[in-house]
Amino acid sequence: MEISVRTEQLVNGKVVTNRQLETLKAVSATGSMTAAAKRLGISVPVVHRYIGSIGESAGAPVTKSTPAGTVLTEEGERILQIFETTELRCSDDHGFTVCCSPVTGDLMMSVLSSLKMTDVELVISDDRHNLRMMKEDLADFAVIDDPLYLFDAEEFEAMEIGYMGMTFVDNGDSFIRYRYGAQRVAFMFLDTMGRKYTVDSETFSLSELLGSNKSFFVDEFLLLRKGMRLKSAVDPKILRHSITAIYRKETREVARLMKALLSKDIK
Repeated sequence: MEISVRTEQLVNGKVVTNRQLETLKAVSATGSMTAAAKRLGISVPVVHRYIGSIGESAGAPVTKSTPAGTVLTEEGERILQIFETTELRCSDDHGFTVCCSPVTGDLMMSVLSSLKMTDVELVISDDRHNLRMMKEDLADFAVIDDPLYLFDAEEFEAMEIGYMGMTFVDNGDSFIRYRYGAQRVAFMFLDTMGRKYTVDSETFSLSELLGSNKSFFVDEFLLLRKGMRLKSAVDPKILRHSITAIYRKETREVARLMKALLSKDIK
């Protein structure tokens, strides 16, 4: 007997089907409605219909067009994150799973490709979600950006794999908070300096962050990986923080990943 479980979501009480969620995931992965249609073997109008239906349920667009292609909005990112986590929970045969954030996402994909670890499942989300994946035994290896989360990860083995500074773009006392990176470290710096500020919005999207005209913090490493440089109000080294890998035990896969990541000399 073969038994499998498929998922669907209720977004604002409206059903979003598994096929629609798979389409959202394909659009996120390919950055294109056309490429997503080709990957899934369906027509482009069907992709637009599925994405539009999800947006209607969410009450807001779940994708947007940028010069670099189609990207997910904050609402789209939240829906996709829940879908990917639920799929892992429903799977009883998922393989070696690695978690990281968009800050180290490109780096991790490069390392996995160079090691030819093509069967690894890669989950890209924020530190809180990735730590929860580890605690629920849904992931085997995670890279944590915010060192403050390590206080909640004492049951795991841990090793520092590098350090990153943070760029502080100062456009006044109204801040937008990026969902990724060592944001708590950055805002603790403001508190220590006695800076008065308000956090008026939060985003999953780097492009939304950069175009917000508000003040914000972002890891310098992420900007460099994207080929961008921004003027920082303080030396990024002042906001330097550790990047740490956590895992249960040192398996062959873990050892290979650690060696490759340490060779990147992140600093």
